[in-house]
Amino acid sequence: MAVLICHLKIMASMMIVFLILLWTTNLVQPNTPQAAVQVFPPVNFTLTVSALAQVLLHWKPNPNQEQKNYTIRYDVKILSPVPEEYDTKKTHSVRTAALHNGFSAHIRTLLLHSDLQMRSDWVKEKLPPPPGAPETSVTNLSCVTRITISSTVSLHCTWLPGRGAPEDTKYFLFYRYETYTEECQNYIKDKWNRNTECRFSVTHIDPEEVDNLVVIHINGSSKHAAIKPFQQLFNQNAIEKVNVPRNVTVFLEQNDLLATWEKPISPFPKECFEYEFYLFNLKSGNKQILKISSNDFRLQIDVTSRYSIQIRANHHICCTRGFWSDWSEIIYVGQNKLENPVAWIFAVLCVFTCCTFLLVAIICKIVLQKRPRPF
Repeated sequence: MAVLICHLKIMASMMIVFLILLWTTNLVQPNTPQAAVQVFPPVNFTLTVSALAQVLLHWKPNPNQEQKNYTIRYDVKILSPVPEEYDTKKTHSVRTAALHNGFSAHIRTLLLHSDLQMRSDWVKEKLPPPPGAPETSVTNLSCVTRITISSTVSLHCTWLPGRGAPEDTKYFLFYRYETYTEECQNYIKDKWNRNTECRFSVTHIDPEEVDNLVVIHINGSSKHAAIKPFQQLFNQNAIEKVNVPRNVTVFLEQNDLLATWEKPISPFPKECFEYEFYLFNLKSGNKQILKISSNDFRLQIDVTSRYSIQIRANHHICCTRGFWSDWSEIIYVGQNKLENPVAWIFAVLCVFTCCTFLLVAIICKIVLQKRPRPF
């Protein structure tokens, strides 16, 4: 009986060991075939300039890549001009970037199955910088947009010629907004007859869009050197010169100054704007600039003083903050008054009396000095 019990214990122990081995095998088994899968990099990776400051990245799956029961994605790494990393299921990608210093990118295959990720080697490609002599491209490029009464957008850009640009250099500006590209037709020149400013009275920039990019491209020509092109990307809201607040009204109500106004010409609602309220006390010379987020304002003031008032606007919350508007026209309110007329009259009388006594004393002294002295 003791022997039988001993055999049963041995068999139970062996059964436990067998179940543990079976469970471990089931855990390991799903990864076994995956470890043998080879991940191949994409093929035919190309970079193509598809528009101003726009690059099309295109590639094809490796024909040797096993795809059964796997999800294939691609890791994309932009190295320059602005580093960026992302992954995609597509075999193409479009990126907007300034290309005057070139463009380079890496790509690799990403194989996914359950929680397992396997990656191929990187494939590299680059676009060289466009040709041009050093320091011939423009510098200090700045641009400003304005929304007109007719809800169109104007564009004004200025720049300086490159230090190495010959005197006969002619610069030419193009802007691109989404799929539309246009060359400038209205230039302002410097004393060497070089284009240094451009104005578009009307553009295809949509004033209702938020944070879209405006691409500016400036190239050039010269008989003495190859002019290097230059590109810059601008957020459309960041370069907007906001319009001045409209219908500003200011009046006094007892000891309070009340002001109301309407938002600037803009497709954005009034909640998107902030204001600066400039208050100047003409009597004391004190100045205040108050930040306000509504379209009205009340402030207790010194009613014995006269004030000048101006307001300007900017947008925030709804989009990137732009350039502050110009100040509104000056509005004057109140009038300088004597704080205590009785006190002022008394002070004037005191001064007058003192001056009179002083004058009499001086006259008496002069008369006494002129009287003949007795011998």
